[in-house]
Amino acid sequence: MSEDYAKNCRCAHTVEQMVLKNIRDMLQSMGKDMRSFPLPEIDEHHDTTDSVPREIMEELMIEVDPEDASLHKLLNTEQRAAYDEILAAIDRDKGGLFFVDGPGGTGKTFLYKALLATIRGQGEIALATATSGVAASIMPGGRTAHSRFKIPLRIDDRSICGFTKQSATAKLLQKASLIIWDEASMTKRQAVEALDKSMRDIMDRPDLPFGGKTFVFGGDFRQVLPVVERVQDPR
Repeated sequence: MSEDYAKNCRCAHTVEQMVLKNIRDMLQSMGKDMRSFPLPEIDEHHDTTDSVPREIMEELMIEVDPEDASLHKLLNTEQRAAYDEILAAIDRDKGGLFFVDGPGGTGKTFLYKALLATIRGQGEIALATATSGVAASIMPGGRTAHSRFKIPLRIDDRSICGFTKQSATAKLLQKASLIIWDEASMTKRQAVEALDKSMRDIMDRPDLPFGGKTFVFGGDFRQVLPVVERVQDPR
């Protein structure tokens, strides 16, 4: 963790304080107190207000593959329409919700990579997530949705994500220009609703879906088996 900060700061004490504050944020997001662990104390008088959270640094350090940077030139008509519409929503900075639907092999991931390369190539943050680890690994810088958004494993209609407004995860989500969630059709609706509630909270925009962020959900409902409620025989 310290190596990431040391790339942008040569002061060992500052690096140490940045790491400790990052650890504190992570522990707070899990409902734990840093003082419960045998760690050095944070120097509250040491000014690290200009420090960048590790999560943001990791995203900004993702290198755009030259091949991915040119993918937007190879999009077909339908992909191009979605690409232009999503970028327009980002430029308006008023948020937008999109769902990319299509059977496997129709180019959903191709579109995601083109979007990620374009946004990251502009020096902005684009988050790539997926319901499964396999789907997440296909996208550059991909993470599972549960890992990125701190979604509880046991979830119900009242659940929210496990990060606070002051956490590094919240700062990352606030800074992100685009958030992609692939295989969203495979997850529980409560997981999406938990993220919606948390995003409205950290963005201070309770009246807008996901706090006004531009979200791209993707998936294939053809791969989801129908759920039929079991009816017991009254006899």
